[in-house]
Amino acid sequence: MNDTSPKSDHPEIVQRLREAREQLKREIGRVVIGQDKVVDSLLIAMLCRGHALMIGVPGLGKTLIARSLAQMLDMEYRRIQFTPDLMPSDITGSDIIEEDTETGRRRLEFFRGPLFTNFLLADEINRAPPKTQAALLQAMQEREVSVGRETYHLPPPFFVVATQNPVEQEGTYPLPEAQLDRFMFNVPVVYPSKLEEIEIVKATTGDVNIELNSVLTRDDVRQLQHLVRGVPIANHVVEYAVDLVTASRPESKTGSMDQHRLIRYGASPRASQCLVLGGKARAVLLGRYHVDFEDIRAVASPVMRHRLALNFQARTENVTVDEVISQLIQSVPEPA
Repeated sequence: MNDTSPKSDHPEIVQRLREAREQLKREIGRVVIGQDKVVDSLLIAMLCRGHALMIGVPGLGKTLIARSLAQMLDMEYRRIQFTPDLMPSDITGSDIIEEDTETGRRRLEFFRGPLFTNFLLADEINRAPPKTQAALLQAMQEREVSVGRETYHLPPPFFVVATQNPVEQEGTYPLPEAQLDRFMFNVPVVYPSKLEEIEIVKATTGDVNIELNSVLTRDDVRQLQHLVRGVPIANHVVEYAVDLVTASRPESKTGSMDQHRLIRYGASPRASQCLVLGGKARAVLLGRYHVDFEDIRAVASPVMRHRLALNFQARTENVTVDEVISQLIQSVPEPA
């Protein structure tokens, strides 16, 4: 692929991406059984230059999904295991005093940490203290790292996938709202079906080593990220995305009072931006160069589930945030 492709080449590129998506799913299906929605969500977030938070109990293949996807996209992959004693410099790198053997002079040399990669897996991110979690903030938003007086740019493309265990809460540090908002998608990883679990057991208990093939290159990913930004979207579809987000705010006049009484605070305009970008990426992945209402609805849950805060009333009624989002989608009409 070439970054300078004219617009007349867009249908061809979109078709190639659709084929690449199917090939990616076939390849990753050789090592990961099921979890198609998770793979699609990660691809959409990556094409939007966003980041994803995967939440699921241990043993569901979160690390395997991330590592396999990085391998098929020919991206440099690093994994950081977050622990209570992890320091920010363990992620970003640090200045080290080195002595020149010829002159005897000492100088500061920056040694890059694992953050300097294309595909970063932040495993069990909520096990590290807030100071260490915050080391990712600038990198995820600005694509750069400041150490001492110097600022270092991260290599594009740069994609962060973080994992979180929702069960064990002792010894963990819940992610603050500012950190959660840096993630474009909140992606739940659920249990497989019985048939899928049978296939998983059969595939992982034999003596077979599966080598995955590269489907796209880093340059392809960068061009596709640029392409997604240029996907046209009608004004009424943008309006629908904004209406969905606005309806999540208790003080809003859109939506229904039944939902508003369960919400402590709603989503910010960043959610509207993510809905539009996610809709563009989903349309391109499905082979279209325009955005429909269904594209917005399809990405609404991963975009909004970590940006809504429910109140005590919702907890007493055992109402989940996904149920509230589903009600919002049903209550907000499509603009004419």
